[in-house]
Amino acid sequence: MPDAQKNKVKFGLSNVHIAKLTETEEGITYGTPFPVPGAVGLTAEPEGDTTPFYADNIKYYVAVANNGYTGDLEIAMTPKEFLTQILGQLEDTNGALIESANDVNARFALMGEIEGDVKKRRFVYYDCTATRPSAEMNTVEESKEPQTDTISITMAARSSDNVIKAVIEPSEENQEVYNTFFTKVYEKNAVAGV
Repeated sequence: MPDAQKNKVKFGLSNVHIAKLTETEEGITYGTPFPVPGAVGLTAEPEGDTTPFYADNIKYYVAVANNGYTGDLEIAMTPKEFLTQILGQLEDTNGALIESANDVNARFALMGEIEGDVKKRRFVYYDCTATRPSAEMNTVEESKEPQTDTISITMAARSSDNVIKAVIEPSEENQEVYNTFFTKVYEKNAVAGV
């Protein structure tokens, strides 16, 4: 029996996770998701054109292209795992992170959680690319105001099946899958522990 309690509003981003995507001739796989603490905000603006076709003096047909989303992820500080696994930076023997013009960015799945008035929603964008984080650094004045990093992200359709994202809310039927959402990238009709 479906749960009658549905969210009316959403707010509050948390539990952001990233899982590196690898594509080979055999298909797409994901690494183990790692947390990105300090989520401040995520914007996701739809991409794609609307093309009207006119006939009989009216809009006879309208084609809409779904090209995914573009947006920004604002976080307190970019974690080392993101800089090395996704942006391709090198960590040397002293623990210094070395950025090079030759760094190769990896694709990834972006996962997170949004609060609701009744239930938390969990989401995944399956095929993302990112820019290097922009950062602001200021001197301390009268108060210590935290500075954030902003990463521009493109969320595209996955090449293997054109899937862009999935969103799940907990219910009696899916509770086990919902509880393990951040242990691996969710796939359609997933079963807990599989």
